[in-house]
Amino acid sequence: MGKVRKNKSVWGSRITNKTSYNFKKFGASIDVDKRLFREDIEASIVHVEMLCKQKIITLRIKNKIIWGLKKISNEIKKKKFHFNSRYEDIHMNIENRLFEIIGEDAGYLHTARSRNDQVITDFKLWLRKANKEIIKSLTTTIKIIINNSEKHVYTVMPGFTHLKNAQPISLAHYLLAYVEMFNRDKKRFQNNFLDLMENPLGVGAISGTSFNIDRNYTSKKLKFTKPTRNSIDTISDRDFVVDFLHASSLCSMHISRISEEFIIWNSEAFNLISLNDKIVTGSSIMPQKKNPDPLELIRGKTGAIYGNLFSMFTVLKGLPLSYFKDLQDDKKFVFDTFDQLKNSILVLNDVLKNVLFNKKEMKNLAEKGYITSTDFADYLVRELKNY
Repeated sequence: MGKVRKNKSVWGSRITNKTSYNFKKFGASIDVDKRLFREDIEASIVHVEMLCKQKIITLRIKNKIIWGLKKISNEIKKKKFHFNSRYEDIHMNIENRLFEIIGEDAGYLHTARSRNDQVITDFKLWLRKANKEIIKSLTTTIKIIINNSEKHVYTVMPGFTHLKNAQPISLAHYLLAYVEMFNRDKKRFQNNFLDLMENPLGVGAISGTSFNIDRNYTSKKLKFTKPTRNSIDTISDRDFVVDFLHASSLCSMHISRISEEFIIWNSEAFNLISLNDKIVTGSSIMPQKKNPDPLELIRGKTGAIYGNLFSMFTVLKGLPLSYFKDLQDDKKFVFDTFDQLKNSILVLNDVLKNVLFNKKEMKNLAEKGYITSTDFADYLVRELKNY
């Protein structure tokens, strides 16, 4: 593969007519995938290092490209970089800017790789960081719940089935049920992280490359455990995306459940908890109201997260091998889900730090509904069975 020339697309010699404005606008993904700039530059630097190691490009060209890429990285971080929809995505935006900085030698950056393996590599690198972030936030959630539980081992409340008083339990036991849920969520994200450890870089557009590349080298440098085995599957695989969206949906569902629980408990009908003024809002007309809006917003975000999962399923359901432009929306679904889930966890953590459990009301409620009936029946069977 020869070097790409500035301001000319890779397919420029094959397609000569100018792309229609509407199609160009419809197909551009730069507003979404510009979030991948760190990963794109990181993977590109490793790629040119490998090309130099394999004597595919010279040391001079390697150093020149890396210098240019680092300059671009600083420009983006300092908000001095112009993202242009004319160049469609983050990869072409970076390559175009590289041409402006170092000249025609920038074309060697695209040697022995396609945007197909480039975008999958960037996306996996980004998702590895995203998984770590979610896991860290959930660890905080679990610690806060455990801390609350330790204060309420001897706080008696009714356990509910069908939202009716069932049997007396400890509030700590009740809260720790959510620890189990969130621990399972952590495991799902940890498993997703492990599934992101195969390196796509080097599989090209579909069938690899005739250049003598070293995929083990790029795997090691990018902290993958090994290269992917089948180039066709690598390009079309979005299982790791579905897995992340599925783990996020389950986690969001658990967050929604505890939010619903607290909304009910905070109502005057139950009055089992009080919320600090930091995490409530008022009414535009009723001055007495303190509404649990953060919990309601969390509950509502779950629907959007579910929607992203099913949108990805729908995109994938009819795709033959290997790459199709339909797959472009995968990043939009993931980025939106990550943002919604991360914010939901942060808000939930604020709520958990600012909730007061009304022990007296819990005890009073536990004295209603004959909630010791099961224990009494067990006593009769156990102690009076011979009478």
